[in-house]
Amino acid sequence: MLELYQAEGCPHSQDVREKLTDLGASYVIHNPRLPGDEGGDVKNEQTHAELTAIGGEDTIPFLVDTDRRRETRYDSDDIVAYLEEHYA
Repeated sequence: MLELYQAEGCPHSQDVREKLTDLGASYVIHNPRLPGDEGGDVKNEQTHAELTAIGGEDTIPFLVDTDRRRETRYDSDDIVAYLEEHYA
C-alpha cells in the first residue's frame, strides 16, 4: 500500500498526487499539517507523530510504500522517480 503524507495546497504534494493518479495507483492520504516553508500548523497530532516517527523528519510530501519493505521517500522529484520506477 502507498501512503502519502501531504498537505492540500502544497504544490509539491500536488505533483505527487498527479503522478499517482496518472499511474492509476491506489493510495491513502494523510494530512498531518498545513503547507509552509518552515512547516505549517499541525492539523492532526496523531498523523504528525506518525510522519516524524516513520521518517524522522517533519517534511512533506513523504511517501511510504508498505508493499516494498516500508520504503520511504521525501522530496516530490524523488517520489515521482520512485513511482515511475516501481509502478509505471
